[in-house]
Amino acid sequence: MKQTIRDDSFVELSYRILDQKTGVVLTAVEFPLGYVQGRNSVLDPRIMAELEGKSVGETISVPIDCSELYGVRDESLVITDLIENVPEEYRQVGLQILMENEKGETKTFFVTRMDDKTLTLDGNHPLCGRQVVFELQVQSVRAATPEEIAAGGPLEQAPDIGGSPTRPI
Repeated sequence: MKQTIRDDSFVELSYRILDQKTGVVLTAVEFPLGYVQGRNSVLDPRIMAELEGKSVGETISVPIDCSELYGVRDESLVITDLIENVPEEYRQVGLQILMENEKGETKTFFVTRMDDKTLTLDGNHPLCGRQVVFELQVQSVRAATPEEIAAGGPLEQAPDIGGSPTRPI
């Protein structure tokens, strides 16, 4: 008998994020993302509800307005400077840079553009303001251990996929 996703199930998913208008894949994650159904805040409640009752091999598609997850795009977080003012180790498009303000608050900025004269950093999440579709495929389902239930997911450290949301996906 197939195990289906229900509260306190340990579930592993792979997922991809597509632009809702163009269908272009923005992000694809092949390694399994593990969580405990009903006990984890990593996934948006709409996604958890769609996963309820699904089993291994099934796929769901959930449209999401990323403004709800990451807020409205803030153009004041986009900074362009002369390339000569930027240390060499930061001159790579796609690089994430953790910056700190005078109050000691930190924020991740992404190098989004670079040419011979300038480099642009963007403190907005890359999905900010976009309409996307999360496609998730169930890789495994089993009963979670008491320790996994308490932790809301796997006990080992998950790989860093960068650009972690400030709210659940």
